[in-house]
Amino acid sequence: MLQEALSSIVKFHNYLQSRTDPRVRDYPLMQSPLHMTALLLVYVFFSVYVGPRLMANRKPFHLNTAMIIYNLCMVLMNGYIVYEFLMSGWATTFTWRCDLIDTSSSPQAYRMIRVAWLFYFSKYIELLDTLFFVLRKKQSQITFLHVFHHSFMPWTWWWGITLTPAGGMGSFHAMVNATVHVIMYSYYGLSAAGPRFQKYLWWKKYMTAIQLTQFILVSIHISQYYFMEKCDYQVPMWIHLIWMYGVFFFLLFSNFWVQAYIKGKRLPVMDDKPVQNGSTSEPIKVVANGKHVGNGNAHQYTNGKILIGKVKEI
Repeated sequence: MLQEALSSIVKFHNYLQSRTDPRVRDYPLMQSPLHMTALLLVYVFFSVYVGPRLMANRKPFHLNTAMIIYNLCMVLMNGYIVYEFLMSGWATTFTWRCDLIDTSSSPQAYRMIRVAWLFYFSKYIELLDTLFFVLRKKQSQITFLHVFHHSFMPWTWWWGITLTPAGGMGSFHAMVNATVHVIMYSYYGLSAAGPRFQKYLWWKKYMTAIQLTQFILVSIHISQYYFMEKCDYQVPMWIHLIWMYGVFFFLLFSNFWVQAYIKGKRLPVMDDKPVQNGSTSEPIKVVANGKHVGNGNAHQYTNGKILIGKVKEI
């Protein structure tokens, strides 16, 4: 029984190796799903178990300077990704409707492959978001949605660019996501800069609206496939998965918007430590982005467990 299971795994691995697009095979983290899956499992284990326990009896680190630099780098990186997506098709040759997977060896195809891989790789860099939370003992912000989003995105994107690195209309959501991250990390950078920048953060409520707009755009764009008379997109499964992803996260963030801004049940708790200007020593982030959700009902870490909201426990 065990031998048959191992044989099936080996056959599946060999099948993936044969199906991997040769144009992306030599890129880092693209050789096998085992490497990236193991890395993401370590991330999840560290986020919900090891990290909080290591910090349980330690004082939180003050990492404002590091966070400012990190967020600035993420703004620049995502801005570059958006530009490259535009130049590799979306602002040049794409129709914004039925754009097929490019299997050629043209310079544009290789440019799309490079930026698709860079977008994928950026998801591993974003795992540092959680590390900052752990080191600063902001466990209330390490929600289930935060961990799920950070681990699910790179895992699913590995399959996408392994099989179809120049994905045509399937790459639209990546370009939109990178655009949103330019705005998001700009906000985080200003937030990390201290209380003197509070006056520039009046728009934090609209971060959720920006996220909702992202999922609406992605869902509308990909839904065109179902109404076209003919669209010979080579891997229809990607279309269905992207549509489900857009709708799923739209519902999640809509619920956050209702709970936080209409019912007022999930607004973050303000720090007790005041400063001279009457604001808190560190700005609170109210962003339902699957990343940094400050949940007012989330309990702080006290016993080695992370409690999400009032009843959810990981």
